[in-house]
Amino acid sequence: MLGRFVCRGSVVSARSEPVHAAPRAKAKGTRMPQQGSARRRWRTFSASLRRNAAILAAGVTLCSPVAPAMAQVGAGDLTILGRSLDTFEVVQFALFSGALAAAIGSALWLIRERTRTASQNLALRGKVSALGARINQLETLAASEGQRAVVWSDEPNKPAAVIGTLGARSGAPESRGEFLAFGRWLEPRSAARVEQAISRLRDHAEPFDDMVLTPAGVPIEVSGRTSGGSAIVRFVSLAGQRAEHTRLIAEHARVVETLETLQALMDRSDMPVWLRDENGALAWVNRAYAEAVECGDAEAVVSSRTELFGSQAGKQMANERGQAGAFEGQASTVVRGDRLVFDVLDVEGPYGSAGIGRDRTETEAVRAELNTTIRSHEETLDLLTTAVAMFDADARLRFHNQAFEQLWEVDSGFLASKPDMTLFLDRMRTEGKLPEQPEWRRWKESMLDIFKAVEPREDIWYLPDGRTMRVIASPHPRGGLTWAFENLTERIDLESRYKTLMRVQGETLDNLAEGVAVFETDGTLKLANPAFERFWHVGHLMGEERVHIGQIAEACEAALGEAEPWRRFAGIVTGFEEDRAAESGRAETEERTLSWRVVPLPNGQTMITFVDITATNQIERALRERNEALERTTLLRDRFIRHVSHELRVPLTSIGGFTALLEMEETGTLNARQREYLADIAASTGELNELTRDIIDLASIDAGVMELRLDEVDVSPAMDEAAAQVAPRLDAHGIDLVTRIDPEAGTIIADRARLVQVLVNILTNAADFAPPDSEVTFTCTREEHGVAFSIRDRGPGIAEGALDEVFERFHTDRTGRERGSGLGLAIVKSFVELHDGTVAIRSAPDEGTEVTVTFPDTPARVSVAAE
Repeated sequence: MLGRFVCRGSVVSARSEPVHAAPRAKAKGTRMPQQGSARRRWRTFSASLRRNAAILAAGVTLCSPVAPAMAQVGAGDLTILGRSLDTFEVVQFALFSGALAAAIGSALWLIRERTRTASQNLALRGKVSALGARINQLETLAASEGQRAVVWSDEPNKPAAVIGTLGARSGAPESRGEFLAFGRWLEPRSAARVEQAISRLRDHAEPFDDMVLTPAGVPIEVSGRTSGGSAIVRFVSLAGQRAEHTRLIAEHARVVETLETLQALMDRSDMPVWLRDENGALAWVNRAYAEAVECGDAEAVVSSRTELFGSQAGKQMANERGQAGAFEGQASTVVRGDRLVFDVLDVEGPYGSAGIGRDRTETEAVRAELNTTIRSHEETLDLLTTAVAMFDADARLRFHNQAFEQLWEVDSGFLASKPDMTLFLDRMRTEGKLPEQPEWRRWKESMLDIFKAVEPREDIWYLPDGRTMRVIASPHPRGGLTWAFENLTERIDLESRYKTLMRVQGETLDNLAEGVAVFETDGTLKLANPAFERFWHVGHLMGEERVHIGQIAEACEAALGEAEPWRRFAGIVTGFEEDRAAESGRAETEERTLSWRVVPLPNGQTMITFVDITATNQIERALRERNEALERTTLLRDRFIRHVSHELRVPLTSIGGFTALLEMEETGTLNARQREYLADIAASTGELNELTRDIIDLASIDAGVMELRLDEVDVSPAMDEAAAQVAPRLDAHGIDLVTRIDPEAGTIIADRARLVQVLVNILTNAADFAPPDSEVTFTCTREEHGVAFSIRDRGPGIAEGALDEVFERFHTDRTGRERGSGLGLAIVKSFVELHDGTVAIRSAPDEGTEVTVTFPDTPARVSVAAE
């Protein structure tokens, strides 16, 4: 048996009894697996530890201060487990027992801490489970339709979290990116407010509550709060009475804003505006009203009930408002000492009435001044020689001057009826007073389209009676059109005469055998002809801008060997004598004898002429003979042209007419041989007509009377026309025509008829010499300053020695399929040279022939006399 030991007044029972641990309360939440078996193992282990603890307690007691005292009593007094121990054994046992007790104490403390930690873990697991359930409930609530939350965390790069949905009725997008773009699904003003509030919430933690609307009018409640470092904005879609209430609030705010905007607009107007309540008292007036009644501000006007118009006018307005719902008329009043007349519009409304007045005094003054100005302008326009007509926006005639009536020779009654533009043009066309138009309807529509134009338009009309009109159509900013017709007939005639005269004078001076020089009063050379430069060898001075007579005198003195007569010329040209007379004399040079004459001109200029009289008699005789020959030639040429024009063309025309008449079925039936004879007659007649035309053209060119009708010619259609004329001749011999046109050929300035004639003559020549079933190439290429036409055949070619003769008149080649008159290529060369163009031919025996004609973009002359 174990005895009892006293240790520091404590009694320790050495007998160990089994101790059963009290059952623990079950932790809330989820039960852990195998919890019952673990507790049973723990109770068994605890009982074993307690038994060992009782034994260790005995050893500890030996280490206490009581143990030595008890040892002093005698060794035989200490008995443990029935065995007596000596002093050494007791000390040894005591040391062992103390170490064992310290280890066991530490183990017990660790066991206790482990038990406490396990209990805390169980409690925490229960709380975690409860929080998870709570979170699930909150997420379910947040995801319910009708509300949506946006959470911004304090982490700078973390995107905002969007939870929930607002439903399809709200019109809010479901995707996160589109939802955060508030301007896409909210009204502009609502989106701006929300973005500003969110910015203040995130930057300064300012909470907010607001009510916004979608474009469809759905009200949404928005509230923003902060939680920790996060910003949370909740959107709730309202429905039912609350939504209706919110909509009414927004509608009220919109109405108030609209009213304030209108009031601000009216307050800026210079026309008096007023509002009256249901009792007829002034409720609001604008600034113009307050200024008109000379009150300080609008509130003072309303409070004092100061009326703009008198009581009688006010009663009249009220009566008409009550009967017709509105008053619209005139009312007068005194404003700043001036009596003004207003156009008043006063309208009855649900609240009361509203009115506005417009001062028409200034308008009437402006209208009167405008009428006076218009009458003055009309009187001025009547004095003009230029025809003027004004049409209104409806294209009806509103005004015309006397020159317009005289120009078109229209009776006053028709113009007084104010006809429209369509009727006027139709009548002028019926009377044959408008330019002939191939497409009348389209031309008339183009005239009417001018009424819709913005910029003035100018055109030239060539009337059937020979007059030329410059027509200017000027549109009005407010609709309508002003037509001005300027008669340019006399001006163009004068300009043509002047240009012709200047050209004739220039050509005359340039071709004079006499040297002519004209000097200004300061001695500056005005003009000089080539003969003057040739006589005095002063061509090197003509390139300078201003040549003085002193410079010419120095150059001429070297040729004369003396200062006379140029020193005298300089004195006459630059002298100040009032009475100037013509002088004459002679001057001898190394090469010739010159007769000079100084002639004063009316404008203060001086002309000096020089005549080479070295061989006066020979020149005079030669000139007389040449003149007589020219006269005879001219007479013969004129007779020949008249003879060819009348004596040949008239019979040929008759022959052609009778031939065409015989070919008609109404004349009678012809057999095959007769039709063949008629075809030969028609062909021969055509050839004679062509020959006659060629002879007349050459005669006209020789006479210098051939004029080109220059105009802008499109190259491609001209080539097509020429090819079409030669096609029957080519087809008759199975010859293919290959046409190549440069896309950049464009247009040139030329006489279209003569251009086509040139191409037809060359193509006809190629068709006559090209072998049957061969190919003729017809090409056009764009060059730097014009276009080049090339026609190449595969015929027998031309010998090198005969190339210079092909362009001579009446030159024919017997190797051709059809022998012509020999004038085709001569006419080609003449017409090409009239256009300042060139003709080139390349050919070799058995290698074909290529003819190339070049036309410049713009000829340097209109007509050229053949030399």
